[in-house]
Amino acid sequence: MKKLFNTLLLFIALTACQGQKIDMALHLEKGKEYSQSLNSQATVVQDINGLQMNILMLIKGGMSYVVVAVNPYDYDLEVKYTNLSMTMELPSQGKIEFSSDNAHEQDIFSTLLSKMIGKTFNVTMAKNGKILEVKNIESLIESLFEEYTTHIPEEQLAQIKEQITKAYGAEAFKGNIEMTSAIFPDKPVNKGDTWTITTNLQSGIAALITTEYELADFDSTYAIITGNSVIKTEDTDIEANDMPVKYDVTGSMISEIKINKETGWIVEANIKQEIKGDAYVQGNSQLPNGIKIPMIMETTTTITGE
Repeated sequence: MKKLFNTLLLFIALTACQGQKIDMALHLEKGKEYSQSLNSQATVVQDINGLQMNILMLIKGGMSYVVVAVNPYDYDLEVKYTNLSMTMELPSQGKIEFSSDNAHEQDIFSTLLSKMIGKTFNVTMAKNGKILEVKNIESLIESLFEEYTTHIPEEQLAQIKEQITKAYGAEAFKGNIEMTSAIFPDKPVNKGDTWTITTNLQSGIAALITTEYELADFDSTYAIITGNSVIKTEDTDIEANDMPVKYDVTGSMISEIKINKETGWIVEANIKQEIKGDAYVQGNSQLPNGIKIPMIMETTTTITGE
């Protein structure tokens, strides 16, 4: 009888563990600072009229988020960059490096990155990780160029401003951050449960990312969320070097995200992304007949936070 009783207790305990659901969301504290560091490497292979071109890009950045207000459904955050760098290896130009740590008058791009460090802008983030609003970042970027308007050609200044905005403007910020922040389900889940999130990416190529997430594992401190995504470009044209370009690409993304169960903040995320398809440069004065450019882009990204 005692053995049977003990067996029943063990069965009840195991059943309770298997049925345990957790409510995953952001639980941030007013006045507290949270940080993130990003390290991303992208390889782009393009075929231009039978000539293969390989491009390597390395992007690093650090960010600080201070919780200004805790609202019923969202947070008001004061955000700033703590460091920024970008390295490119191009077939025609070799290695080019820009860093907020290397500002000098001969390197305008690095100087502009350095001017972004420590300047705050405002973000409203829902408790499910969605970015509801990004404020003041465009005016911040605009202010970077005030001292250059008199001694840099207007066309060159406009091109640099466009590059900075595409990389760090409101839409780019929203899409890039949501890939690892807007990951939470709308109800409590158990280990093995899945849910679907869609994210709009507007950094460079406009795309829709549809991700099936799964609560892979959890303990008393951390939860592991895995994601499998399908990426499809939206039907929009962009300007690249003053030429209209349309992208028709699809891809996939695999994510593994470790979060702090108490706060919902990311501890570590590893993301692998692959995109394949074609870029269509439409007819223009430089290329009257236009051109089709097959391309493959593979990206690996690591994010750490505390």
